[in-house]
Amino acid sequence: MDVTIIWAAIIALGLFMYVALDGFDLGVGLIFPFFPEEDERDIMINTIAPIWDGNETWLVLGGAALFAAFPEVYSIVLSALYLPIVTMLVCLIFRGVSFEIREKATRTKNLWNLAFVAGSAGAAFFQGVILGAYLQGIPVADGVFAGPSFFWLTPFSLLSGFGLMATYALLGACWLAMKTDGDFQQRLHALIRPLTLVLLAFMVVVSIWTPLTDAKIAARWFASGLLYRLIPVPFLVIVTALFMLRAVRRRYDTTPFLLALLLVLLGYIGLLVSIWPYAIPNVITLDEAAAPRSSQLFTLVGAVIILPIILIYTTVGYRVFRGKAVAGAKYH
Repeated sequence: MDVTIIWAAIIALGLFMYVALDGFDLGVGLIFPFFPEEDERDIMINTIAPIWDGNETWLVLGGAALFAAFPEVYSIVLSALYLPIVTMLVCLIFRGVSFEIREKATRTKNLWNLAFVAGSAGAAFFQGVILGAYLQGIPVADGVFAGPSFFWLTPFSLLSGFGLMATYALLGACWLAMKTDGDFQQRLHALIRPLTLVLLAFMVVVSIWTPLTDAKIAARWFASGLLYRLIPVPFLVIVTALFMLRAVRRRYDTTPFLLALLLVLLGYIGLLVSIWPYAIPNVITLDEAAAPRSSQLFTLVGAVIILPIILIYTTVGYRVFRGKAVAGAKYH
């Protein structure tokens, strides 16, 4: 049994679940300014108020799993990306506080609306910056970070930041379209169409930029024959986008959200294939970064217990609060 691969799969699952779940509630904050009416904003908040903090469990799981299974990667990544990671966490804190205070505020409600929007936008942007910097490669020497403090601030990482914001905004709009009806839902459907096209544009640019700026990824895609196995991915992306536009045109409730999740999954698969088998692209492989087998087996016991618990309470939470959002309902 290759425990290293199992741990890599657990971390990959945790990251995808975080992007899929916390992505849509961050996306609600990103599209908040498009709906200035406070009644509609209250509905938007109420659709995610019961579940947003549970969604962030997956981020904690991913970080804890990385520390347990690949401690060298954990130390390098945190040292290299300390500034964007801390900024992201500060944004998440302000956003979390705005959930609790906004409902009770009167004179300062606009201030907490701003904190919700800024926290959501900042968290999404810096998560994308972290991803972009990671994909471009982290300077490492003798097992430690060996680059300048702002090595992560590049055109590609900024593009990744805005691309992830577009991804989350689409997820958020699709989630709200599933949870609302009437005129509000129609305006959300109208927003989904351009967001889908913007996301497709970012996916095309990143797909072209990545192999052009990284010779090793280009060799992996083109020289190794991997390209032929990846051809279905862009094809499926196009088909999914066409189905998305069709679902929006027909005013479907749930279908746009499921298709948005499929778009995210397809992009995620392409990302994983591009960096495999590295834990830090082109520097440290998974096997080189892995903790001792005994440590991995010991912590895997905890993961086998915790993962089903997280999945169960996440499922129960979504089931309890299923259905359309009701105006005036309170979940606090």
